[in-house]
Amino acid sequence: MTRIHLAALAAVIAAASPAAAKSLTVGANVGNVPWEFQNEKSEIVGFEVDLVREAAKRMGYDDVQFENIPFNGLFSAVQSGRIDAAVSSITITKKRLESVSFAQPYYDSDQSLSVLKTSGIEGLSGLKGKVVGVDTGSTGDIYASEHQGELGLSEIRRFEGLAPAMLDLAAGRIDGYISDIPAVAYYIRDKPQYAVVERIPTGEQYSIMFAKDSPLVPEATQAITAMKQDGFLAKLHETWFGTQPDPKTSTVMVADTPKP
Repeated sequence: MTRIHLAALAAVIAAASPAAAKSLTVGANVGNVPWEFQNEKSEIVGFEVDLVREAAKRMGYDDVQFENIPFNGLFSAVQSGRIDAAVSSITITKKRLESVSFAQPYYDSDQSLSVLKTSGIEGLSGLKGKVVGVDTGSTGDIYASEHQGELGLSEIRRFEGLAPAMLDLAAGRIDGYISDIPAVAYYIRDKPQYAVVERIPTGEQYSIMFAKDSPLVPEATQAITAMKQDGFLAKLHETWFGTQPDPKTSTVMVADTPKP
């Protein structure tokens, strides 16, 4: 076979081969129910898993690869370029916007205090001398640390995800757990021994996190806008939380890309 024939054959094979899949690598603290966790088949599922897969598809990606990373490690992972994006009910804050970027928000949340019903603790005022659990580096961690003296906490214990914290709460190793209210509410829906005894208003909003000024930010914001406008996000909220979202929240209302 001549060189010309070989070149022609190579061209035909290349044309017939499917284009390389365009994949988005997303970090997540798997175990963060109901946002991203493993089901009984060991598949990674959750509200944000569904959201990211849909957003990536609308951004032109063929595939999403999730990488399980502890919450506190997500920030350095996006900054270093190890991953393209991160989710895990990550709150947009002015401080975080100094070093990373976020697409527009898609969920409004507050913090909460959950306890065992048998504890006798009825709210934050009952935490004097008590041990409280939080997720490492989370908004709950920030809140507890800033108010430790005011609340009279004897200790703050840090966990990598909701499940181990709630197990320690059940075992009496901590007296309360401060974390995002939707995740806790979802977790305890069939566990009557627990109770959310106080909602802690913080005005938090969640979004997808990227490296600072990543070109993916406007693309993700555009995809989320479309998902709000065509009702995809409202349907997703109903699937995971059993209710339609409040029309005044960021799950429904289109918002701008957060600025520092």
